[in-house]
Parts: sequence; structure tokens; C-alpha cells
Amino acid sequence: MNTTVHAARVGLTRGRIELRQLFTAAPDLIGQFLTPAISLVVLYLLRNREYAGGDLSIAELALPGLIGSIVVFNGLFAITNVLVLDREDGTLLRAKAVPGGMTGYLVGKVVSGAGSVVVQVVVVLLVGIAVIGGSSLDGVGAWVTFAWVLALSLLASLPIGAILGAVLDGPRATFLLTMPLMGLVAISGIFYPLTSLPGWLQAVAQAFPMYWSGLGMRSALLPPEAVTVEIGESWRHAETAAVLGAWALVGVLVAPVVLRRMARHESGSSMAARREKAMQRAF
Repeated sequence: MNTTVHAARVGLTRGRIELRQLFTAAPDLIGQFLTPAISLVVLYLLRNREYAGGDLSIAELALPGLIGSIVVFNGLFAITNVLVLDREDGTLLRAKAVPGGMTGYLVGKVVSGAGSVVVQVVVVLLVGIAVIGGSSLDGVGAWVTFAWVLALSLLASLPIGAILGAVLDGPRATFLLTMPLMGLVAISGIFYPLTSLPGWLQAVAQAFPMYWSGLGMRSALLPPEAVTVEIGESWRHAETAAVLGAWALVGVLVAPVVLRRMARHESGSSMAARREKAMQRAF
């Protein structure tokens, strides 16, 4: 059997095992669902506050955007955080020592990362519809839109997460990454329509996939009349596919190059140097 094919099969098995472990360990479950749960509680408290006198509440408008942000934020972080930690403890070094080990490792991480995001999306969607309302997948077109937006959002975020995980230097850098990401959440029209922000902030938000993922989810989940709060009063499906597709293409092309370079530089001495640096910071 071809080494790459065998490694990919091993990666699929590894990904399934990691997913099972992720959703059967209490600390991991808390980490997965604490922030979405808090966000749902906030939206529940806002369920009776209408936006600009419309028929939909702020919570109903925000729920699809919340789902879009979960896909991009957690899709990116699922790979970034794991890669950084596995470089620290030698997991990547051990994978590198096995024929096809890096391929199997990365396939496993993509499977577990994408799987965990999809489960979160399903849970938040079902709970949100039950306690907040206003959202539904009404018709084949809505299901198709939901599916391609979810797929493109994952493709736009997972490879970028791999790139960041390969270049960031330790868990501290990963923690600092959360600050600009939370800033993007704040300006991406997740909890309030983007049209309420200054024009220059709208331009910044539209350069990143988080806004477009949220817009695509709103187009799939909200009634047609909700489009009036969007830029140009349009769901802009073509632009959504173009921006998410561009990010996905860049990630797919760049990530293998960066990961190969990172793997070549992984060694026992480099891992020891990182540990020594971490010990010095601790003291």
C-alpha cells in the first residue's frame, strides 16, 4: 500500500479516536462548550429586544453570526493550539520519526478539529432555535447554503490555523493570539449588524472570513426580510464564496510549505531549547 494512503488512513482512525476522547472527558467538554453556553445565555436575555423596530430580536439576528464565529474561531484555534502544544511536548518529533507520520498526524488533527467544530455548531444551532427562535433551515436551498458556507468556512480556517501553529513560538503566543481574534469577533457583525459600525471598520471586518461566515449563516437561517439589515440589503453569496474560497486557497497552498519547513527544523535540540526558554520565563 502507498505510504501516503496508509498514513491518511491512520490519520482518519486517529482523528476518530481523538474525537471520542474529546467528547467523553469532562474538562474537554467544558472547554468546548463554556463560551458558546455563555453566549447563548446572553442572547437568551436579549430575546425580547427588537432591532430597530423590526420583527426580529437582536438575539435572533445574532444567533447565525454566533454559529459562523464558532466555525472560524474554533476551526482556527483547534489546529493552532494543538500544533503549538505538540511541538512543546515532543509529539511532533515522534510523528516525524515514523514513515508518513506527519501526514497521519495532520490528517488526524484536521479530522478531530473539523469534527469538534461541527458538533459544536449542531448543538448551538439546536439549542439556539429551541430557546431563542427566529432561525430555521426552511427548504432545500437553506440546507445547501448552510452546507457550503460551513464547508468553506472550515477550509478557510483550518489551514490558517495550521500555519499559525507552525510559526507561533509557544503557548504564550497562542494566548496572545486570542486578543486580535476577539477583536475580529467584535467588529464582524456577530452580535450587531455590521451596518451600525463606521465605514472603515466595516472594510476591516470584510477582509476576514469571520464576517463572511456569519453572513452566510444568516442567509441560510434567517427569513428573507432580514436581509434589510445587511450591507447593500443583499446576502452577497457570490462575494461570500469568493472571500472564503480565497482564504481557503491561500491556506491550502501555504500550509504544506510552512508545515514541511517546521517539520525539517524539529529536532531534539530545538525541543530542549524551547523547554529551557520556558523554564527561564517561569523563574
